[in-house]
Amino acid sequence: MQYLLPIISMATFAGSLSVRAMDPVLPQVATDLMVTIQIAATAASAFAITFALVQPALGIIADMFGKPKLIVICLMLLGASNIAGAFSTSFDVLLITRILSGVGGGGVFPITLSLVGDLFPLRERQVAMSQVLAGAMAGNLLGASLSGVIGDFIGWRGVLIAIGLLVLGASVAVGWGFRHQMRMPRKRTNFTAMARNYRDVFAHPHARVCYAAVFIEGSCVLGLFPFVAAFLADLGEPRLSIAGIVIAGFAVGGLIYTSSVSRLLPRLGEKGLMIGGGALVASQLVVIALGPPWQWQLASFLAMGCGFYMIHGSLQTFASEISVDARGTAVALHAFFFYLGQTAGPIAYGYGISQFGKVPTVLFAAVVMLLLGIVCSRLLKHRHSQIVQ
Repeated sequence: MQYLLPIISMATFAGSLSVRAMDPVLPQVATDLMVTIQIAATAASAFAITFALVQPALGIIADMFGKPKLIVICLMLLGASNIAGAFSTSFDVLLITRILSGVGGGGVFPITLSLVGDLFPLRERQVAMSQVLAGAMAGNLLGASLSGVIGDFIGWRGVLIAIGLLVLGASVAVGWGFRHQMRMPRKRTNFTAMARNYRDVFAHPHARVCYAAVFIEGSCVLGLFPFVAAFLADLGEPRLSIAGIVIAGFAVGGLIYTSSVSRLLPRLGEKGLMIGGGALVASQLVVIALGPPWQWQLASFLAMGCGFYMIHGSLQTFASEISVDARGTAVALHAFFFYLGQTAGPIAYGYGISQFGKVPTVLFAAVVMLLLGIVCSRLLKHRHSQIVQ
């Protein structure tokens, strides 16, 4: 199945291009469609919110309809809605296309992870998932940086058209690579079985730990990102481009993790990865709380990205084995709680900063992440039958 891995990674790359693509061109959107920048920003958040909300339904559909089929359909929806958004004549129309893009994007990355769980035995799964994760991170990183370049030359509409065409191309590649699997008959709809799958998933002890852990991760780490520019401005660095570079260091750190996990895993094991990842994230949050120059914060975000994916990659592996029969549902719920955390995080940080200040709030998040790595390493253990697959 190794020959399918590059195709799956390409699907996650294409599906992730849209996540941050609108951020750099929002001023153009606001001017062109005659809305305020605050209203224009809702187009960017609509994608992420919809991405989270569709997860429970798409997980069930993936288990019932077939994962490769759903990935192709969602890529086609994502590509078509991006292109349609380029021809928006009002902000309301653009907002609808971004909501549809969120539905399409929501059916790509989590479902590809569950597909990897189907194709690869446990001993190979974390390394395989790291390659899929690398595709997603590269898409996030390039989606934001390239959209700014394209936007300078041909505007925000050109950004959406370019991304839409790339995504449609990826849907063709996935359809060709999984052509044999897509010919398999779909499962018969059984609503009783669907309800039982949800009960079985939540009854599994790993589910409660994994879902709570990724919610905390999303809140404590990714919830910090909206405040980076403001933190840097307080230090005398008002350039938004610098804030973008600092945040991009997180994705680079994640890519370092994906390139080194095949060597780290045999040496540290998943327990060591979770403890080390939590400790590394916590240490870098302490650095950020102290407010060094942006160059040091860039290095901190790079290290934090590596540490974050050390623990997050382990949690993804455990989530993929919560249920064999309902793996799509289990992994989709994993993404659902992760994105809920990203929604709750900025609210929690905003409250903490206003009530207690920046330093106590970020230091509290550091303590939480340190404890999270330790607790997860103790509560999450593979059963013997799974280890020897």
